Amino acid sequence: MAKLFGNEYTRAELMRRVGSVSQLGGVRQAELVDGRAKGVRVVDFNLGNGFEFTVVPDRAMDVFAARYQGISLAWHSSVGLAAPAYYEPQGLGWLRSFAGGLVTTCGLSYVGAPTVDYGGELGLHGRVSNLPASCVQAAGRWEGDEYLMWATGEVRESVVFGENLCLQRKVWARLGERRFFIEDRVCNESHRRVPHQILYHINIGFPVVDAGARILSPSVRVTPRDAEARKGASEWYILTDPIPGFAEQVFYHDVQPDDEGFVRVAVVNFLLWHGEPFGIYVKYRKEQLPRLIQWKMMGEGEYVVGIEPANCGVEGRNVDRANGTLVFLDPGEEREYQLEIGLIVGEEEYEAFRALLP
Repeated sequence: MAKLFGNEYTRAELMRRVGSVSQLGGVRQAELVDGRAKGVRVVDFNLGNGFEFTVVPDRAMDVFAARYQGISLAWHSSVGLAAPAYYEPQGLGWLRSFAGGLVTTCGLSYVGAPTVDYGGELGLHGRVSNLPASCVQAAGRWEGDEYLMWATGEVRESVVFGENLCLQRKVWARLGERRFFIEDRVCNESHRRVPHQILYHINIGFPVVDAGARILSPSVRVTPRDAEARKGASEWYILTDPIPGFAEQVFYHDVQPDDEGFVRVAVVNFLLWHGEPFGIYVKYRKEQLPRLIQWKMMGEGEYVVGIEPANCGVEGRNVDRANGTLVFLDPGEEREYQLEIGLIVGEEEYEAFRALLP
């Protein structure tokens, strides 16, 4: 049943009260009309309880804006949402079209720092987040007493004489819930063995990220990426006010999954929601995404925490190749990835989340 307005309703009970389910929530496709975002397709999800988010088919079906009862959940960069045509693949050019948003996908054939690997120059974080999806569909329907809504699309990273990787993505949710799901399938449709790296850049911002907020993670070991991160190694989980001149800190987490193989990570603010805990959690399978990277950026304007499940590191594909951890897909081989992203609202939900941590 759908939980709305403090009550649970069957389909019949709701539809006696409204002329269309769109009165309560649903999905809506639209197109932006101004600036660098002109022509960009979006799919807006409304879960009927104040939880809303936007999927962007022209940016790999990534999730940009997200709000709950007026509270912004995602960090947005000064760059703003831009059409794929503005992508600059060389070096750090990726940052010129990195709008932030709740979920930015990195990959599909390379992730991490600009580098040279196997004779090719690779820019920051790969191409996929700047590729538009095809075969896009968005719809909703009743299944029993649950109303489901979804958006699907297909994103292809391909080059002649190289990789031909196809990402099939479904983003879906249920009316009345405070969570959504991402279901991905990546297939090597070329006739050669190719590298495959993927990272989910989940960017949580103010007001969830603020002084006094904390990161909860089932981490058994936290390793700083470099000398800058070592300065904050003992306080990787503590968030502060914005700090002038702050340099980004990146940490690798060795995490302990639960008995079912799931990893849960959250950013929780203890002052935002009427003095009770309020946060965002990410849930995924460690078997699918064995690496967890944390991006801590407490700078002015660039004030964000990145929770980043991945199958790779972020030093560059050549580094993973050298240390023997680079993932390859054989012709026709597929990999699947599932993520759940949702909210923690109030003391009871916070304690329930903590109880699930190993």
